[in-house]
This record gives sequence, C-alpha cells and structure tokens, in this order.
Amino acid sequence: MTVRIGIGGWTYAPWRDSFYPAKWPQKRELDYAAARLTAIEINGTYYSSFKPASFAGWAAAVPDGFVFTLKASRYCTNRKVLADAGESIERFVGQGIVELGDRLGPILWQFMATKRFDPDDMAAFLALLPAAHAGVPLRHAIQVRHDSFADPAFIAMARQAKVAIVYADSTDYPAIADVTGDFVYARLEAAEEANPAGYSDAALDDWAAAAQVWAAGGQPDGLPYVIAEPPAKTPRETFVFFINGAKVRAPHGAMALIDRVRG
Repeated sequence: MTVRIGIGGWTYAPWRDSFYPAKWPQKRELDYAAARLTAIEINGTYYSSFKPASFAGWAAAVPDGFVFTLKASRYCTNRKVLADAGESIERFVGQGIVELGDRLGPILWQFMATKRFDPDDMAAFLALLPAAHAGVPLRHAIQVRHDSFADPAFIAMARQAKVAIVYADSTDYPAIADVTGDFVYARLEAAEEANPAGYSDAALDDWAAAAQVWAAGGQPDGLPYVIAEPPAKTPRETFVFFINGAKVRAPHGAMALIDRVRG
C-alpha cells in the first residue's frame, strides 16, 4: 500500500517561523520539505507556466520516491464551455511537466464553485485529457465544488474515464467520496489554527485510518457517497494533502499524518 502525504507548495513566509529552521536558505526550502513529506501539490502551475528546466530542477531536488502533483492551469478549467479547452490543455501538458520523470504524479483539474454539472460538456472535457505525453503516462484528478455534481451520471463517467474525483474535506463546499480512478486524491481543507497540526489528534487518527482503507482498495465508512456500489477492491496509490484552511499548520498536519500511517 502506498500513501503519499504532503502540502500545497513549499514557499510560504509563515512557514519560515514555524516549519523551516531559523535562517534556513529559501533556495533550499524544497530540499527541507521533501525530506520530511512524501508529496507536494504544485499550485503555481495553476497561475502561470514554467520552463522545462524548472520541472527538471524540482525533480533533482527531492529524494527517490517523492512525488509532485500539479494543479492544472486555470485557463483549462475556468471557462464556460469545457469542450473548448483542448488547446489550453495541450499547452499545459506540453510546457515540460514530463521533465519531472518518475516524480510526476497526477494532474489536478480544479473547477470553480460556480461550475455546474453539464453531462455532455463534462464528458467532452474528460475526453480531452491525454493518457500520455511524450511517451510518459499521465493520470488525472478532478475537483468539483458544486452540489450538482452529486449525480450518479458524473460518477459513472469519471469511472469510465478512469479519472479520480478529489475528495475534499471542506467547510465551504460539498464533497464527493466515491472512488473512481486507480488512485485516490484527498485534500484536507478544514484545518484550524487552534490545533498545532490543523486537525485534532482524533481527526488525524480518523484520516490515517481512511488513508489506509483507500490504499487497500476500499471506501472509508462515514463519508458522503453518491452511489452505493463501490468499485472493485484493488490497492490504490493514495494522495492526501493538507491545503488551505489554516495553512500555517499544514506541514505539521502532514508530518503527524505520516507518523500515524507509518505506525
């Protein structure tokens, strides 16, 4: 079973007082974070493109077994007609992401909270997601944040496309926990600054148990599912990110969850 746990990005000023050691050089923050976490979701790719050398440099800075996931460009998802996103998707995938090599994890396609489920348009968008680029296999996860997606038709099309639906623990948006891909992607977005790790010890215990169930091929009890029938039970690489919420607590939550999963 493989569970990868991390945070969103590695450059955040308040972490220099709470996560990185005093006077730790900024150019080595990725080295430090990657030595203590097992994955990082790169959010900068949502806002701008990068040179192939940037991806190659990030890959070289992290240890074997570490994985980056990439948040896809907003120009791919923040549009009225998703079926028209083909050119933007090609541009995003072709910017050099394959330079991450075996450090390349799933691509996260996040939709605005105002985006409603349009079956035909969503099916067209899923069909645009490439299975590979330059001979490198690609995996995809989609995060939807409108309750209209709690529709069996959406679950069915995601499973058919082998695309993971992101499970987001959020105080702001509805969640869908149905497992649809050959991996699981969870974002823990409800951290509270009053807790040193963002979540209470009891909640972290629950998330550790959930991550182990996901990795073993199951669906954890007590989460919101759209359909009753689970997918075939087979081990799935599982990604869990502490992101948003009380961001200053994210690295500590991730490290606490890693300790629990490793047992």
